[in-house]
Amino acid sequence: MNNVIDYVPGTTVLHRLNPVVKLVLAAAIIAATLLANSWFALVGLLVLTLALGAYAGTLSRLKGLLAMLIPVALIMLILQVIFVRTGEPVLVVATTNGLATGGRACLRLIGIALPLVLVLTVTRLTDLANACVEVLHLPYRYAFTFTTALRFVPVFTQEMQAIMEAQTARGVEFDTRNPFKKLSLMLPICIPLLVTSVGKTDAAALAAEQRGFYLRTRESSYKRYPITALDFAALAFCAMLVVLGIVM
Repeated sequence: MNNVIDYVPGTTVLHRLNPVVKLVLAAAIIAATLLANSWFALVGLLVLTLALGAYAGTLSRLKGLLAMLIPVALIMLILQVIFVRTGEPVLVVATTNGLATGGRACLRLIGIALPLVLVLTVTRLTDLANACVEVLHLPYRYAFTFTTALRFVPVFTQEMQAIMEAQTARGVEFDTRNPFKKLSLMLPICIPLLVTSVGKTDAAALAAEQRGFYLRTRESSYKRYPITALDFAALAFCAMLVVLGIVM
């Protein structure tokens, strides 16, 4: 089963960029989304992210994440409409400022989540860790911890699904609409998942130690990650995005 952050092979410009530059691109889009205040800028940044995903062949992954974020965004919109009471009344409890604030919050939520997923789908996690060590001089243990945590996300998701199926076979009803009952059903899931995660973490630590994890240095990687002219052009584009976010 494919996960939303699994690597999608390709030969596009996004795939060929230095992994660190890809992170900078995601950070620039996120920063511009947080800084921008106009509807045109927020929608434009979201369209840019989706266009980059379509160009890189990862649009289906972004659509999947978007489908999961829309309910959260709607809840955020409702809360903003309820609690922001300034402005002219529009509907029963909604005001112009409430709708505007809620709409911008929804666009920012989506605009912050999509760029990082886009970068992860066009970058191998091994390359990301090695490039952070080589280019940013980040200690390998920190880069390894970050990428390993990302690798374990789909593993834990599958483990949780398996636990829920086992508990359902034992008569546990997870499809109840009672929110308090759903909260009480988290305990039969969390305890087995915690035990499983501790076991997997311990096994991964032993495997890394046997492979000489603590002996690894910046020169240990056989692959180099130079900054090319294409990367400098991408960095200039990132700077332009941040400036547009400030201006708009």
